[in-house]
Amino acid sequence: MHEEFRLFSIGRIVNRQKACRIEVDEKYKDAMLGLKHFSHIDVFYWFHENDHINNRGILQVHPRGDSANPLSGVFATRSPNRPNLIAVTRCRIESVAGSTIEIDAIDARDQSPLIDIKCHIPSRRETEEVIVPDWVAAKQGTKESRAKGLQ
Repeated sequence: MHEEFRLFSIGRIVNRQKACRIEVDEKYKDAMLGLKHFSHIDVFYWFHENDHINNRGILQVHPRGDSANPLSGVFATRSPNRPNLIAVTRCRIESVAGSTIEIDAIDARDQSPLIDIKCHIPSRRETEEVIVPDWVAAKQGTKESRAKGLQ
């Protein structure tokens, strides 16, 4: 079953040297009520600078662009090359004022279109053991393939 979905931007990411924030469009400001009571949010955005039809067909990559890493399917990586260019990053909220959320950091490019925000509510599963490939563990500074709480 192939279905098409229509997404639209609800704001933008501002990511400049020392200023990281999310600017929500004014018409969605009411959706932010209560957000200041959370420490973290999951931010969904669009890889807008990578939105080329050819990149959507790339299904396998060397993680982190490093040919020393094993060829992997894009669903097993954080590559911006994927069929749908949706990205998600967990961010720490620094402050919420009006329709702006100041955050600690984000790996989005400046002016990336904001798709959605979800408050982060920890689950019991976050304390379970997480298994990652060796190329991820090596980047984390450990040789262990199993890391407790690694996200």
